Formats: sequence, C-alpha cells, structure tokens
Amino acid sequence: VQLQASGGGLVQAGGSLRLSCAASGSVFSINLMGWYRQAPGKQRELVAGITSGGYTNYAGSVKGRFTISRDNAKNTVYLYLQMNSLKPEDTAVYYCNADLLYGERCWGKGTLVTVSS
Repeated sequence: VQLQASGGGLVQAGGSLRLSCAASGSVFSINLMGWYRQAPGKQRELVAGITSGGYTNYAGSVKGRFTISRDNAKNTVYLYLQMNSLKPEDTAVYYCNADLLYGERCWGKGTLVTVSS
C-alpha cells in the first residue's frame, strides 16, 4: 500500500487546514487508518484514527477541533483530516498511516503544518 499525503501549509492561529491522503495498491488489506504528527524534538503521536467501519478516536488535544474521515473507493482509499481552530502547538509534520490486516504498518511521507501565532 502506498500513501500520498497533501494539504499542509502555513496558517494563522484560529485558521483551518484540510489534509488529504490517497492510499493505492492493495487497499483491500487496509484495516485501520490514522493521522500521526511529530513536532520538533518530540515523539510521533497519534492525532486521530478511523476503522474500516468508520469508528473514530482522537487525541485529547485535538478533540472537538479535528475531524477524521475516510472514503473507500474501489481502487483508492482517501483519508482526510479537517483541522479547525488551529493552535501554534499543532505545528508538526503530519503523517498518514495505514495498518493492514496482516499486521504491516504503512506510512506516507509527511506533510508540514505550521501554525503561526
């Protein structure tokens, strides 16, 4: 499975961004998908996850501000992260992730989100 993320950029605090991720290849084997982020000097952390059935979970720091969604097309799965009310502490490189049915974890190249105060 190949993952291609896009949508990062520079935004002022309080603004919004929408991240997108296109998954191609053996998409039938995708189970969980999620967005992770890694800020400078910090460990990568889960931002939001979504199951194939649409169940979602969020990090406490983004709950109520971010929304994860997933669109399962025939040969491509699209993953989105709508980010509202952005804060400077949301600044990080955001990574799209797919956990496959047989245990493999796939990662896309990160997309940088910078929130200015």
